[in-house]
Amino acid sequence: MVQRVSTVAFEGIEARAVDVQVQVAPGLPAFHVVGLPDKAVSEARERVRAALTASGLALPARRIIVNLAPADLPKEGSHYDLPIALGLMAAIGAIPPDAVEGHTVLGELGLDGSIAPVAGVLPAAIGANARGEALICPYACGPEAAWASPDMEIVAPASLIQLANHFKGTQVLSRPQPRIRETQGPALDLKDIKGQESGKRALEVAAAGGHNLLMVGPPGAGKSMLAARLPSILPPLSPPELLEVSMIASVAGEIEGGGLTDRRPFRSPHHSASMAALVGGGLRARPGEISLAHNGVLFLDELPEFDPRVLDALRQPLEGGEVAIARANHRVTYPARFMLVAAMNPCRCGRASEPGYACRRGPVARCAADYQARLSGPLLDRIDLHIDIPAVTAADLTLPPPAEGSREAAARVAQARGRQARRYASLGFPHVRTNAAAQGALLEEVAKLDSAGLKLIRDAAEAMRLSARGYHRVLRIARTLADLDDSDKVARIHLAEALSYRLIVDDVRRAA
Repeated sequence: MVQRVSTVAFEGIEARAVDVQVQVAPGLPAFHVVGLPDKAVSEARERVRAALTASGLALPARRIIVNLAPADLPKEGSHYDLPIALGLMAAIGAIPPDAVEGHTVLGELGLDGSIAPVAGVLPAAIGANARGEALICPYACGPEAAWASPDMEIVAPASLIQLANHFKGTQVLSRPQPRIRETQGPALDLKDIKGQESGKRALEVAAAGGHNLLMVGPPGAGKSMLAARLPSILPPLSPPELLEVSMIASVAGEIEGGGLTDRRPFRSPHHSASMAALVGGGLRARPGEISLAHNGVLFLDELPEFDPRVLDALRQPLEGGEVAIARANHRVTYPARFMLVAAMNPCRCGRASEPGYACRRGPVARCAADYQARLSGPLLDRIDLHIDIPAVTAADLTLPPPAEGSREAAARVAQARGRQARRYASLGFPHVRTNAAAQGALLEEVAKLDSAGLKLIRDAAEAMRLSARGYHRVLRIARTLADLDDSDKVARIHLAEALSYRLIVDDVRRAA
């Protein structure tokens, strides 16, 4: 007789159903796992054997075969331990044969019979709920799984003994409750930054429309401080966004204690990050930093210090909002719609903007051009706002704290984003949430210009040699500026300010 237990295999953030088939047959004692398992799955034999022994059960001296179907789908990870163990327990009569029927099971076993947390519980729970099945998962992952549905049956034991007692009716495991992870540490605020009013304005515009931002300035000017405070003015995640972000974090194993958070992700990788770390990939095609920053912020400090090939790999995700990782035997797609915020010095020594400074490497203009030439023109063309961050003077530092902080800026950002969501929903595009995501005909419809605006954009496009992509990005910024002013129409003043955020890129692109 073959015992069947349902579990899942992950393809990106999708959980595909896997049938664990366990057979205990006469023959020489053996324990085989087949069905294209990786090393972690093959090692499950020893973990299962030790966990059953610690729980007071012994495997019979017979031939044990575990088949993971479909057999041509790669099986990776340690979450197959628990379904294999439950299949064996049902096969030897330790639990009723129909105990796990209609359940999706995943969990890693310890040698003492404990059930350790695993990655991917939230996508597995959502997939099980879609199939009308209940879920059995580790105790530590119960609050995470509870977000899938309030009506879904979830059993979250801490050990095999607890689970066996639950099936026998001698111990009842209560359903876990959803948990919100509390924010740790003091909250950052824009009031902490003295001066840099133009930088704060650009930060607010970027947050309101979901635009990409590049800050250029000398060391110590406050570029990193500005970027670190961007999450404080972004609105919290909506329920659909929360699930998208949490599913990616779950697959990556970055949900701690089963608690989710409604704060937008803020990822800041070091400039030595590899392409696989930033874009995703590796042996198991795991999500990279750009996917972990989905619906949030990816901050790249010291932008020219990144490998040029790594930076150019961002070009396609910045346009499409997703990244496809192709391997010889499978292809995985992760969502990657993020705000790119980057910071860089004007040159290697960082002092090119100082009046009268003489560089050791030669003319200051040449030093700055060589440094900025590390960035490709197509990448810069995908960044909407370019802002010059000047050095902070001693007079700025002695000023009292500014009257406005993150709370006031966040209120304006929330109001502008609310206008955008209502506008695009009324036009039949509910999936478009910000101006940065508006494309083609939709953008031209919501950002119509009057005659004065049309003349200005024509003259500017010719003088600044704007590409078609740059032209549309100027329109998006102008539409966001109008939303911040609570205006239905894009005026000439909005267009003029939007064009001012493209002036720096002209110099950098000529250097590149």
